[in-house]
Amino acid sequence: MRILALDVGTKRIGLAFADSAVRIAVPRQMVAVDGNEFAEIATQYAREQAELLVVGRPRNNRGETTRQTASVENFIIALKEFFVKHKQPEPPVIMQDESYTSVQAEDNLGNVSRRDRAAGKVDVEAATLILQDFLERSDLSEIERNIKGAN
Repeated sequence: MRILALDVGTKRIGLAFADSAVRIAVPRQMVAVDGNEFAEIATQYAREQAELLVVGRPRNNRGETTRQTASVENFIIALKEFFVKHKQPEPPVIMQDESYTSVQAEDNLGNVSRRDRAAGKVDVEAATLILQDFLERSDLSEIERNIKGAN
């Protein structure tokens, strides 16, 4: 199963990719939140021949949902609507806890300059961490059966 992961932010969206047969998340690119983000994500989804979207679920320090959680959930609804409106199959979406991924991404990258931050390196690394966590914690064969059964 081919998977595209998103770390959705207010300015940038990090993308990562994996094939469940290999179970290694690979950083892809940053997408600017500029009004064209849905089209760019749909293009990447098709380019990667993805079968599943994994989207980071923000939570606070106590594990509770936040305003950002609701914002990401609304983003997912709008993204699915974009796919349908453009006559593309609606992608299955699974939300994955993204607690501390941005902090860990910055740690992994070391000193992150403003230019690198603006280029979305932290966002892409965070998407990669979200996806790797998903790959390690999920029953991928069960998810794949559910996705294929729904189609």
